[in-house]
Amino acid sequence: MWKQLANQWALVTGASTGLGAEFARQLASRGMHFVLVARRRELMEALAAELLTQHGTRCIVIVSDLSEPDEPQRILNEIAAQGIVIELLVNNAGFGIVGEADATDVDRVLNMIRLNISATAELTHRLLPGMLERGHGAILNVSSLSAFQPVAYMGAYAASKAFVLHFSEALHCELKERGITVTAVCPGVTRTAFFDIAGAPGWLQKHAALDVDFVVKQSLKALARRRQCYVPGWRNFLLTLLVRFATRSRVVKESMRFFKPKRPPKSP
Repeated sequence: MWKQLANQWALVTGASTGLGAEFARQLASRGMHFVLVARRRELMEALAAELLTQHGTRCIVIVSDLSEPDEPQRILNEIAAQGIVIELLVNNAGFGIVGEADATDVDRVLNMIRLNISATAELTHRLLPGMLERGHGAILNVSSLSAFQPVAYMGAYAASKAFVLHFSEALHCELKERGITVTAVCPGVTRTAFFDIAGAPGWLQKHAALDVDFVVKQSLKALARRRQCYVPGWRNFLLTLLVRFATRSRVVKESMRFFKPKRPPKSP
């Protein structure tokens, strides 16, 4: 696969930090060029300069908030105007929300759903016709370990990642005989800013986590092997099996202990 992708263009969303930036670094070492998409221009421009210096990589930086409904099409229009053909789509952009349902900002939940679900689906569907016409291409969708079960206090997030997983698995089966690889990657806890942004600062420091470079390295191996779904880390993979044997009510109840807010003691 890497010979096929060398000197080709990848579109990486959420490319300013964390998994997105690491996907770009590791794919650049394999000879790819990039359209980098995220909200923070300075971080993407610094990444583009790094990749150019280290690998001679060409990068197009597009500043975008993909939770805005018109942004996926605008990005694709800009890519087409520059004559760039996307061989690999990495749908990495996304965020989570931790908190009690009645204290959650509804507008933020809707933004998350548009980013995690709608932007992923739209970019995928709009790029697929070109890939099918050429007879080759690849899509890597970043889901989550939470896609395998409902998670209390992160209900909308877990549901959004379940969509990404099921969507990707269905496309994998539809398209694998037509030259297109679709792989869903489902990381567990990873050393990124995810939980700080989600509203659980300090949570990561209290729990075991995988390194970003490991997650990306193993995910790219799974893509190269044309895997339908990949869960980084054997402990995380075992968790996906265990939740199949427990009752659904038990699975959700067990999830409550991870993010249940601490309430202040009642006044006497």
